[in-house]
Amino acid sequence: QTAVFGAGCFWCVEAFYENLPGVVEVVSGYAGGEKPNPAYKEVAMGRTKHAEVVEVVYDPDVISYRELVDFFWQTHDATYGRGVWPDFGPQYRSTILYSDDEQRSDILASKKALEESGAIEGSVATVIEPLTEFYPAEDYHQDYVVKNPNDRYVRGVYRPKMKKLQQSGAYEIKE
Repeated sequence: QTAVFGAGCFWCVEAFYENLPGVVEVVSGYAGGEKPNPAYKEVAMGRTKHAEVVEVVYDPDVISYRELVDFFWQTHDATYGRGVWPDFGPQYRSTILYSDDEQRSDILASKKALEESGAIEGSVATVIEPLTEFYPAEDYHQDYVVKNPNDRYVRGVYRPKMKKLQQSGAYEIKE
């Protein structure tokens, strides 16, 4: 089955999900916009209304959609509606795109549980919308963290975020 999430630059989001048991594949791409087959430069400049997202292919016998959504909240500050640090703009928005009513219900239940838990201040600003089309990003974006371990974004943004996720102990992370 598949799930689509956006939480800033897709490089980090892809690498976070690739490290969860039950996740079979993660593809960086674009969704939530208007132009068919957008290119990275158009999306990065905010010209297409797409967000950088990942499509997560997972085994529901190992990890549920709800668990993927619950994990999503742990990867970033979902209360800020203008991007995810250090990437700002609508193309880096926090977003979950659902494929059916069951996914939508899981998202809303997870969001409600998060807001009522006291774990965050304020309310969730994540855009929750139906998935109309997912467009895979260019090849050089796929598996970016694995292919570019010494990139300054990987060292300065991904690694500290991953360390925080690992220290939380809330999820078994393979990395």
